[in-house]
Amino acid sequence: QVQLVESGGGSVQAGGSLRLSCAASGYTPGYYCIAWFRQAPGKEREGVAAIDSVGNTNYTDSVKGRFTVSKDNAENTLYLQMNSLNSEDTGMYFCAADSPLYCRSDYWLNTRHFAYWGQGTQVTVSS
Repeated sequence: QVQLVESGGGSVQAGGSLRLSCAASGYTPGYYCIAWFRQAPGKEREGVAAIDSVGNTNYTDSVKGRFTVSKDNAENTLYLQMNSLNSEDTGMYFCAADSPLYCRSDYWLNTRHFAYWGQGTQVTVSS
């Protein structure tokens, strides 16, 4: 059974950094599309970044140049390095996994393409 467990969230001031981790078990991350999503209060869950089996990455426009997604296949762990955080980055962050096909084009932005989800980790950025 696929399990995803996020960690690394917390409270930080604007301009600061956080590194989120997503520990995976029950499957091999190297053969999946794995993505980070976030959800702010009262808003829909949105895609933040994704990485495919060979390390190609995608980012939503608002985080380009500030966030970096990476993975360690040997450790079965996905990471999201977040720099220059601002208040709009506040929310619950989730990692998700599914077929490598969903890392293509903009498919990764759609939550319905991901069957496996973690429980989330909260990120709060204060100005």
